[in-house]
Amino acid sequence: MNIKKQQKSYDLDIYRYRILILDFGSQYVRLIAKIIRELGVYCEIWNYNVSELQIRQFHPNGIVLSGSPESIINVSSPRVTDYVFCSGIPVLGICYGMQIMVVQLGGEVHTNDLQREFGYTQVNVLVDNFLVRDIYDFVSKKGVPILNVWMSHNDTVISVPQDFIIVADTNNCPVAIIANEQRNLYGLQFHPEVTHTKQGRRILERFVIDICHCRSLLDSNIIIEKIIFNIRKLVKNDRVILGLSGGVDSSVAALLLHRAIGKNLICLFIDNGLLRFNEDYKNVKAFCEDYNMNIIYLAKEERFFGSLIGIYDPEEKRKIIGKIFMEIFEEQMQSLANITWLAQGTICSDVVESAALDHSYVRIIKSHHNVAGLPGNRKFRLIEPIRNFFKDEVRKMGFSMGLPVNILYRHPFPGPGLAIRVIGEVKKEYCILLRKADLIFIEELRKSNLYLKISQAFVVFLSVRSVGIVGDNRKYGWVVALRAVNSVDFMTAKYTVLSNVFLTKVANRIINEISDISRVVYDISSKPPATIEWE
Repeated sequence: MNIKKQQKSYDLDIYRYRILILDFGSQYVRLIAKIIRELGVYCEIWNYNVSELQIRQFHPNGIVLSGSPESIINVSSPRVTDYVFCSGIPVLGICYGMQIMVVQLGGEVHTNDLQREFGYTQVNVLVDNFLVRDIYDFVSKKGVPILNVWMSHNDTVISVPQDFIIVADTNNCPVAIIANEQRNLYGLQFHPEVTHTKQGRRILERFVIDICHCRSLLDSNIIIEKIIFNIRKLVKNDRVILGLSGGVDSSVAALLLHRAIGKNLICLFIDNGLLRFNEDYKNVKAFCEDYNMNIIYLAKEERFFGSLIGIYDPEEKRKIIGKIFMEIFEEQMQSLANITWLAQGTICSDVVESAALDHSYVRIIKSHHNVAGLPGNRKFRLIEPIRNFFKDEVRKMGFSMGLPVNILYRHPFPGPGLAIRVIGEVKKEYCILLRKADLIFIEELRKSNLYLKISQAFVVFLSVRSVGIVGDNRKYGWVVALRAVNSVDFMTAKYTVLSNVFLTKVANRIINEISDISRVVYDISSKPPATIEWE
């Protein structure tokens, strides 16, 4: 493909319609961008404190104001330039974004602990409005359209600005949707970007396509070619190393880099002793041979286990593992000639949870090893080709590039590996037990044709003992937890309902086949409030 011609078509096509997302530190702001991209519309996420001039130069067809962990009640909480609301550009405020619209245009927001809402709730659509016209989950017996949504707010709007109408409420919240159709200003107290809000995608589509009059011009192949073009433009003739684990993220990153720079990519497989059963060099080597990619095997198990002795805190474990990975990468760069770049398969959820978003309003959920482990004084340059994409988007890229099914639909595995599935101190003997239990769980999921219906499943070693009975004898063995979730983007997830018959079969196999384990439990927490991984 002629890259210059392709880049020219980007300028003429995918940038023609664009949405600007102003971020106030929301954990879910990337989900907004993801949905807009899936609608085929180009968008960018900017920090909230942009100037009028910057907005004018971007020429957005619409503006979305994100949520935030901040309270609008605090005088020091973030605000936007007034130009956002007087420019004539359609604006959609989400949660904090709606509250900032209300406050800056003369309405009122109060904190009321009795009216706060976290999690699932139902929104009653009180009046007809174009933003949600004919969009609902069901109609109540009184004829009121109802939306099933996900809320997350302490503060509540108690009065709306002049010329705004209250479109919807909930049983606890008097203002759930507001609108000023003459000025194309809209606000939602709930989060349409999360999968828990059933009609959220349709609401965002109504705003982007119908209110902002954007056209769908993006597709997966254009995105892939744009990434490849950018890699070539950035890297030129330099050599790049990439840590390749065999998972979907690092594999997609490897394919993109290989298409862009060919033999200048060198893949490293680091055996850290924290991998799943059958997740070994042989499989990754076969993948590299299929695509004619260079790969180097590094045996580093003892180095990782030695560094984790006496470490109990999960954040410290992640940072230690990340630091060791980076040390190994830097060592390889010194031993190999002319290595300038380190590539990583970092995806958007890693960045969001690690709060690596360039402004202080984001709260850290947990530090991902590939984000938190990066040295501040590193001597190499970093390239992360899929950093702005979520897991389902990465899988679509992999599918388009012909990634093998066994990699494409493999359940995600965290970079720190079994270290964060062992609660507390990590020991080699714990990892051996955990690896065996995890294998049994996955085997039974495959036998029952459940593996591909579940987004992620694994076992957690709890590092606590529990009394059991074997025959007539007392058994004091370890406890493990089974975890299975379903998710689209892995920013939110619901635990998978597995039958008692299935869970009993798995538990019996684990306890009977692994003599050191005496008890098995099943985790029924969803994300949020829990995270998918335990640590």
